[in-house]
Amino acid sequence: MKARDLMTTSLVLVPPEMPVGAVAQTLAGRGISAVPVTDAEGKLLGLVTEGDLIRRLAEEKRGPLGWFLALFGDSRKLADRFAKAHGARAEDVMTRDLVTVGEDTGADEIARLMERHQIRRVPVLRDGKLAGIVSRADLLRAVLNPPAQAPAAEATDTAILRKVIAAMREQPWVDTFYLYPDVKEGKVTFYGFHRSAEVQRGLEVLAREVPGVTAVEDRTEPMPFFLRGSL
Repeated sequence: MKARDLMTTSLVLVPPEMPVGAVAQTLAGRGISAVPVTDAEGKLLGLVTEGDLIRRLAEEKRGPLGWFLALFGDSRKLADRFAKAHGARAEDVMTRDLVTVGEDTGADEIARLMERHQIRRVPVLRDGKLAGIVSRADLLRAVLNPPAQAPAAEATDTAILRKVIAAMREQPWVDTFYLYPDVKEGKVTFYGFHRSAEVQRGLEVLAREVPGVTAVEDRTEPMPFFLRGSL
């Protein structure tokens, strides 16, 4: 699924000069956790989130020691923090450094961006203007509606085995030298030795993702200590 299939398009937008109090009332009244800030042409300027507003409550006055230590801090970050804590308008408190995507960005890439940047939502741009927003909740639709897989009847046991082995080699946690998959009538059976229960669960998930797999059986045994020492 693409961003255009997932994004929310019925957005509440606020202008940059909107008072912070009005922004907070908008979030509370609409039951939303963030609101985009745009100019008159629809260009995205930033986002005001609940976190941005809560930070104002958490800001404390610095004592003498805190003021002294701040002299050695990053002036850019300190100034931004001050503006967010004391600003009166949406443009003062909004988050400006945004991670954005295009309408053709896939759900998997959006998920990776959210994980990498520790964010909850990603604006979607069309010709430089805001087209929608994909949130973590929107990504759940991609999980509930995965892409259709090829029919199992089209996959032979040999083809399935090749794909399972290829998938194993892509994962650094798989000890391919001590794990041996076998496939019969679509059922994947693992033999050999495993390091942990987590590895066993990972192997089952890995195999079930391969098109054509009908069942997975684990016949591996705990890896002996003398083998662990050789790895």
